[in-house]
Amino acid sequence: MNNKHRRHIISVTVRNESSVLSRVAGLFAGRGYNIESLTVAPIPNEEFSRITIETVGDQKTVDQIEKQLNKLIPVLKVVEREDFIEQEIAMAKFPVETNLAELDALCRAFNGKISAIGQNGIIVTVSENPKQIMSFIQASARFSPIEIVRSGVLAMEP
Repeated sequence: MNNKHRRHIISVTVRNESSVLSRVAGLFAGRGYNIESLTVAPIPNEEFSRITIETVGDQKTVDQIEKQLNKLIPVLKVVEREDFIEQEIAMAKFPVETNLAELDALCRAFNGKISAIGQNGIIVTVSENPKQIMSFIQASARFSPIEIVRSGVLAMEP
């Protein structure tokens, strides 16, 4: 990926009220911008929520996105930075026959653990930066995962 179209993380603080998420997503969709990942959660002990958006584009496009987001009434703050501290969670389900010791070693290498073992499979959880999550997914392929889900990126200003 060249520098013109690179990955950007945008953190948006909004009032925690109905339809805010649809308005933010609608802003992206209406202008043809793609959202690679989206996470939303209330900020503890406040009436606000944080929306973390991962998108790909040139700086001009991201600057335009920021300006448009700032025009939305429930938006209080928009931050786009290169030095966010990022984290993502992935959960994966593996066949019950999977070697537990090898799977556990893989999970530990990616800040993870075996979360549940049941009749339908072994579920693991890993928590790492997005690049490491991709590495985990690639490394886990040898265990023939049944299903993999990802949380989307979480980001915080240093």
